[in-house]
Order: sequence, then C-alpha cells, then structure tokens
Amino acid sequence: MKITVVYDNRAVKPGLGTGWGFSSLVETDNEPPLLFDTGADGATLLHNMNQLGIDPSRIGTIVISHHHYDHTGGLSDIIDINEDAKIYIPASMAVSLQDRNIVRVGQTTQISDGVFSTGELKGIEQALAIKTSQGIVVVTGCSHPGVGEILDTASQYGKIYGIIGGLHGFHDFGRLEGLSLICPCHCTQYKSELKSLFPSRYLSCGAGLELEL
Repeated sequence: MKITVVYDNRAVKPGLGTGWGFSSLVETDNEPPLLFDTGADGATLLHNMNQLGIDPSRIGTIVISHHHYDHTGGLSDIIDINEDAKIYIPASMAVSLQDRNIVRVGQTTQISDGVFSTGELKGIEQALAIKTSQGIVVVTGCSHPGVGEILDTASQYGKIYGIIGGLHGFHDFGRLEGLSLICPCHCTQYKSELKSLFPSRYLSCGAGLELEL
C-alpha cells in the first residue's frame, strides 16, 4: 500500500507546486488508485500529478473529506479528465455534479478492499481508515470533528498504526501515544510541538512525500 501526498502547503520534492490545501493518492493492491481530497486549485494539483507520474484518468475513486475549498478546489478539473471515477462525499455536502457516480456518506462505509470511510463525523467531515500490514493508517483532511473522534471511529477496523493529514488545532497530544507514525500536514497548528514530543515517530509532510506500508 502506498500513500503519496499530491498537494500540501509545502513540498518535499523540487518542481512541485504548493498551496493552502491537501490531497493524497492511495494505491492498494488490485484496486484503481484513490484520490483523497483535491487541494485548492486544479492547476497545482494536475501539475503535481504530472510531476509525480500520476495519471488522473486512472483514478477509480475520489473521496472528499469535507466541503471547504482547500479540499475541493481541484475536483472539477479532475472530473473533466476522468468521467468514470466514483465520488464519495459527506452526506451533508452541497454539490452539483449531474450525471456523476456520487455516493453520499453518512455512516461508516467500506470504499474498497481494506479502505473504509469513518462516515461523516459531527456533520462535517469524513476520514479514511486503511488496513495495512502494520495496522490501520488514518488519512484526514482537516480533522474538524476532532482527532480523538476520528481515531476512535477508525479503531473499529483494527489497531491504529499511524495518522497522516491535517490535524488543525489538535493539542491533546496524549491521544497519539500509541501510534507509530505521526505525519501532520496542511492546517496542523502544532507541528513543532508534535515533532518535539514524538521525534522518532514524526514524519514531515509535504507534496511529493511517498509512504509505503
């Protein structure tokens, strides 16, 4: 299983664009790639995909964490290229995508083999729970429902190995004690504190980061 950060506030590889937002590509065995969120703008998203060798027409599934522009801005550009991808959005999200294969997610939902949605938590946001050989890896957009709420929901699928994505203003750092991977991205306010508290488990995020688990 491989997770590639496609869009973030910073880049870890030269030649990649940056912007306020988040997007990541999830690749698992025997399944088409899954795109989680689409960043704030399609131009940067597609540029980074090209640089990273990602073909947007091959994406089989698009999952949108929540309705904010910095996670949905590139969606129209992707679906202009890819007409067949199945799109999972939070149940309350207002969207006009006629003739598209859309699934509104309210409760926990299996998206593909080993990939699950937490469901729309607190009426705003869903996250991914991905089964890996190491345990469950959680991928978040901004963690508006709270990191604890997301981890508790994802734990029904197994022991949580790590978390990657935006953590917003999360500061209940003890909730991360049992995790082996902590990769805060995008909107996370307390990156320096997390790095100081968990130096051996902390991984700096940025566009171009590739995780193989």
